[in-house]
This record gives sequence, structure tokens and C-alpha cells, in this order.
Amino acid sequence: MLRDSVLHGAAEPRITAPVLCVDVALPVPLFRTFTYRVPEGMALPAVGQRVVVPFRTGRTIGVVRAHVPPPDGVRLKDLLGVPDQLPAVPAPLMHTAEWIAEYYAAPIGLTLRAMLPTSLTSAGAPSPAPRTVQHARIVNAAALDSLLVRESTFARAPKQRALFELLESRGGEADVASLLSQADCTNAVLQGLVKKGFVQVERAALMRDPFASRAHVEPPATPTDAQNAAVQAILHADAGSTFLLHGITGSGKTLVYIEVLRRVVLEQGRAAIVLVPEIALTPQAVDRFRGAFGDNVAVLHSALSDGERTDAWRALRDGTRRIAVGARSALFAPLTNVGVIIVDEEHDASYKQAETPRYHAREAAIVRGRAEGAVVVLGSATPSLETWERAARGQVTRLSLPLRATGASLPTVSVVDLREVMREGVANRAPNAPFDETLGVLSPPLVAAISERLQRGEQSVLLLNRRGFSSFLECRDCGDVTTCPNCSIALTYHRVPESLVCHYCQHRAPVHTQCGACGGRAMSRRGLGTQQVERVVAEQFPDARLARMDVDTTSGKWAHAGILDRVGRGEVDILLGTQMIAKGLDFPEVTLVGVIDADVGLHLPDFRAAERTFQLLSQVAGRAGRAQKPGEVLVQTRRPMHHAVQCAVTHDVRTFVEQELAARRSPAYPPFVRLANIIISGRDEQHTADSAVATADWTRALLRKKGITNVEVVGPAPCPIHRIKERWRWHYFLRTPRSELLTRLARFVAERAPAARDQTVRLIVDRDPVALL
Repeated sequence: MLRDSVLHGAAEPRITAPVLCVDVALPVPLFRTFTYRVPEGMALPAVGQRVVVPFRTGRTIGVVRAHVPPPDGVRLKDLLGVPDQLPAVPAPLMHTAEWIAEYYAAPIGLTLRAMLPTSLTSAGAPSPAPRTVQHARIVNAAALDSLLVRESTFARAPKQRALFELLESRGGEADVASLLSQADCTNAVLQGLVKKGFVQVERAALMRDPFASRAHVEPPATPTDAQNAAVQAILHADAGSTFLLHGITGSGKTLVYIEVLRRVVLEQGRAAIVLVPEIALTPQAVDRFRGAFGDNVAVLHSALSDGERTDAWRALRDGTRRIAVGARSALFAPLTNVGVIIVDEEHDASYKQAETPRYHAREAAIVRGRAEGAVVVLGSATPSLETWERAARGQVTRLSLPLRATGASLPTVSVVDLREVMREGVANRAPNAPFDETLGVLSPPLVAAISERLQRGEQSVLLLNRRGFSSFLECRDCGDVTTCPNCSIALTYHRVPESLVCHYCQHRAPVHTQCGACGGRAMSRRGLGTQQVERVVAEQFPDARLARMDVDTTSGKWAHAGILDRVGRGEVDILLGTQMIAKGLDFPEVTLVGVIDADVGLHLPDFRAAERTFQLLSQVAGRAGRAQKPGEVLVQTRRPMHHAVQCAVTHDVRTFVEQELAARRSPAYPPFVRLANIIISGRDEQHTADSAVATADWTRALLRKKGITNVEVVGPAPCPIHRIKERWRWHYFLRTPRSELLTRLARFVAERAPAARDQTVRLIVDRDPVALL
């Protein structure tokens, strides 16, 4: 472990009295810590506590990493302050941070910063104060136990009695503003209760909880035999065990989670963490868990305001709430005595962080679970191949939920071959009539199926994993495609508002009618996007109530919840969206799922393309027929015989896994080897290419020098998306069956490779990448 981290200055005479020093991790992109002196009169801060320190010309917030002896002959700077009484990073979480920094070749300071709310990493506000409100609390309830006493006491004050009984119904305490609003009375009524000694009013901290007003969903009363067997296996497991809960869509994995939490949190008094892959799924998950555990649940994810996230973080650290629910970052909840960590939809790629530290929440959850002595549950209907292979090797215990909890059958899945649809459309076209482009959007079988649901008052879900109106703008004369000036990717046409947009750097350009290459005026919009599908569906079904759910319609804070709540209330007939509608959603009136184009993503230059397609098709198919009404799924594709499509049609996870694993043995890809994608980017195209070549050659020379033969260097080559945000991108990757060797090599490359020392380029080490684009 490196500790060349002192702030050097002129040597002073050696101090004979004991000096207390701490190593502090600072939020800077350096693989080092900094040593500071604890001044006289200041208590030694614990490992994991936040401290304010001088750094460069200002001050910053760091986290104590270790207690260390003072280095010889070095003048140290003093700590400036310790904002909190409790550690911000408990010991098991600090162990997790150390593992993330080492495994993913990330600076420890940036890793710890990612674990804390933004408001806690700013030196300008080292300890944000909670909001306070007036709080009313019953203090002499026993005096009014008798009905006769109560009637005589409030004989001439009926409003006081109504207010007192409302406060009783709310558990004996409530904030004054909401209490008076609900009772529709003035503060004078409350003061009457105070004067009589029945109520006390005081200032109290207010937790900003954006989910407090949502209706809670009560869980089913009785688990099935399969659910109960899974619960018992998890509860009786050894500390640090990991389970794969493999249940088909609709099998009731959430109830298993709730029953496990009921025992762990309510009976054993321990804490719990529940991860969901999408922020869009958080409101539904919170509704279900709060239905079982009330205000014991706190929510952590990046879409919360700084104040909301800080309040939730503080409630978890102080122990007033013991269950953390949220997306990836909820894994870093400052809970102590964690008994279970649940990773729902563990296969989902969104659990991989796209910026430093580039950790995978599933892997980090297993590490934290071992450090906490907690059980880790990985739930999925379509497990990742890595988790499946671990279960096959006995590293993970597999539990099965083979049937839907409601007794309903899996939906019937049919394939619509778009090649046949288009051929029939051409054959049946009248002479000189324009070709009906909508056939590639809504095939006749899908139109008929949607019409049938509308007549029966049932709901339909349509999936297209590509937002925008069309994929690109093309000149019909010369074939030129309008591309982003900052990225090597086509601009996507958006109809509302009308513009060309880059989905990587957000560059916008007006829609032009003349080709920039040849001057031609025959500009054509090619490909499909959710906006175009929305228009086609609206024209085909003008009376249907339609909602679109993609990044463009869910940019607002509560946009996800608003759309899904409308679906739940039956105010939407057809829900159209991208992959965010494909998982976790449970609406009993949805009986039809239509996949507009199953081939989107199937042919990307990425070894996981088939796996992602199978998972997406299987997950979205599971949205249909989850209650008593039978479900139907129509998959439109031009590759009906591809094994990802075929296995999704038959709900056959095992066959897909067997075929996909066979394809990954040669050439070797995960789960049989470990990968690290080394990306070099810069603003000068030639220099970036030269730097990538030099760094890859340096890596090969290093391996030869050390006599290491079981690491393969593949590349370098331009990234499939060669330019993003005005930066040219090259990459090479390291492939080896030895995980620990890759850990050491990745860290060495991150610190010492030529590109790491070149200020004109940027080097990124992406360990265990989920995509190679």
C-alpha cells in the first residue's frame, strides 16, 4: 500500500512528546493519502471520520484512513476540524472502499467521495444542519384514558378534542404545520392543549422525505411453499453467504425479500440494504417495502436533492432508519450491523458505475456482505452469466422460484418475422402507391392484438430500446449521414422539439433540408425511435390513451413515478418506452407486450450483445399476464432463429446459458476470463492513436520483462464509438484467467503507463467492463 503522502516542508527538530497523526484520503485523482498532525486539544478522530484539512491554497474535506506514527524529519500540517461525532464510513464500508480502490484501480479519495452525499464532501459546508420544524407530542395521555374524563375535559372545547384525537391517531406526535392543516384549525387550539398539559410543542429535526406522501402497498399475507423455502434457506445461512434467487418473472421475489427483512430487521434488530437497478423502479420498490416496514425505510439515489439525500443518509447513520432502498449508490448507506444485502435484477448493466470509481455494485455488495457478516441475495429471472457460472462452481447457492406466485401461467410468446411482413406489404401494394412504412412499426398481428386489448379495457406495453423520432438523417442522393461534430456517431432526429441531437454529448443542431456533402435536397429520416412509434401508434389508435417513457419524457424529478402511477390507476391504455419499462413493473391489467424491434442491440460490436437482448426480451415479456388474466407477447424481429430470440420465446434460460457459454470459451470472454478495458482519449487524433500504441507496447514489454505469459494484450484499436465530446478514443484490453494478477497489473497501468503520465491524454482503466463501445 502506498503512503508517500506527507506534505513535505523544511525539517524541524525532532519532537519528543508523542504526536498523533492520521492518514487522510482526499477527493483528488491521486493514488496516495496525505498525513496530517492532530493538534493538541483535539481528540484523535476515528478511522472513517470526516476531517477538515488544509490542502494546497485552501481547505477540503477528507476521510481518515488510518492512524500512523509521525514520519521522521517532516513538518506536518494540522487538522483544522472534525465535523462529526460518528464515522461517516463505518469499518465494513471502509473495507469495501479499500477493496473497490484496489480492484478497480481507483484512487481511494475518489472512491470515498463517491460513498458520501455531495453536501458532506464540500469544505464550504462540512456539517449541514438538518431543517427543523415545530413538533407536537402527547405528554399526558394517561390522564385522558377514561372516556368520562375526556368528555368532561373537552366539554366546551370540541376542537381541542378533535385535534388531540387526531394526534393520537398519528402515533402521538406530528409536525405542527401538517397537524393543523389536517385538522383544519388554528394554532390557538393547539396552544389550548399545551396549557392543559396534554401536549408539548418543541423544535425537532425534519427529514426531507420525498416518498413520505406516497401510498404504501401491503405485501401478500402468505408466501407460497417455494417462497417460504427460499426464505428459510437464506435465514439459516452462514454469515457472509451469497445466494442467487432465480425466479421467473412474477414468481414473487419481492415477497421473499420482505419476509427476509422482516426477520432480520424487526426480529434480529439488524439493518438491511435493498438495491434496484433503475431510479424509475425506486418508487414502486419503496411503496412495497414501506407497506411492510413503514418509516423504517430510507431512500438513497442520485436523483434526490442534496438535502433529501443528506437527511436520508443521516437517518441511516444515526440508526433512526434501518433499511436503505435505492439504486447503485444505496450500497454505501452508512448503516451498522447490516444483516442482509439484496441486489434485485442483479444482471442489470446499470449496476456498473460509468465514472471513477468504475465499480460494479453486485461485486461490491458481495464484498461488503462478507465484511458485515451479512447474507447477500442476488435476484433475477435472467441471471448474468457470471453469477450463473459462480452458482455452477458452488461459490453461490442457487434458490429457485419456478412458478408465478399468483398461479398465473407465463405469457404465450409469438414471433413476427418482419421480413415476411415487408414482403407481403410490397406484394399487396397497389400500383404506383407509396410503400406503407408503418408496417415495420406495427405489424398486422400487433395491430390486431392491441385492438383486442382496447376493446376489452386491458393495457398494452410496447418496447423499443431506442429513443428519438428516427435514428438518423440521410441524403438519398449521396448517402451522407448527418453526424455529431464532437462524436463519431449519427445525430438522432427528434420531432418534439424538432432538432438533431447527439445522445452522447447532447449537441443539438437544426434539422436541415439540404445535404452538407453534395447539396442535394432529398433528405430522408431513417430508422425508428420512440417518438416515431408514438406518432404511428397515435394515428393507428386515435382514441387510445398513450404514454411514452424514455429519457426525454422522464427528465423531471418525479416524471418516472408520475407515468407509472397513471398506468397503475388505469389512466393509460398503451405504455410505450425504452428498456426502463422492461423490468420490475407489476400491473395486473397489462396483458399484451409488443417488442417493436427485437434486433436493436443484437448486432452491436460487444460480446454481451446476445445476453443483453435475451435478458431484455425475457424481462419485458414478464410484464404481461401477471395477475389472473392471461398474457401475450409479440416479438417483431428480422432474426427469428437467433438463439437469444428463440430462448426468450420459450422462456428457456438454461438453453440460452448453455449456448452462450459455449460461444464464450473460444475466444475466451467472461465468465471464463477477466477483462480490463484500457481507454486512451485525447483531443488530437494522431497523438491519441500514438499514445494508445505506445501504452499497449509498454504493457507488452512489461509482461515480457516480468516473465508473465498468461495475460493477453488485445489491441490497440479505435473504440467502436471513435469520438465522444470532442475526444478521440482508442482502447486495448487485458485478458487473463487470474483475477489477482489483473488487479496488480491494472493498478500499475493506471499509475505508470505512458498515457497515465501524459497530460494531453486521459487514461481510463475499466475493470470487468459491461460494454466495449
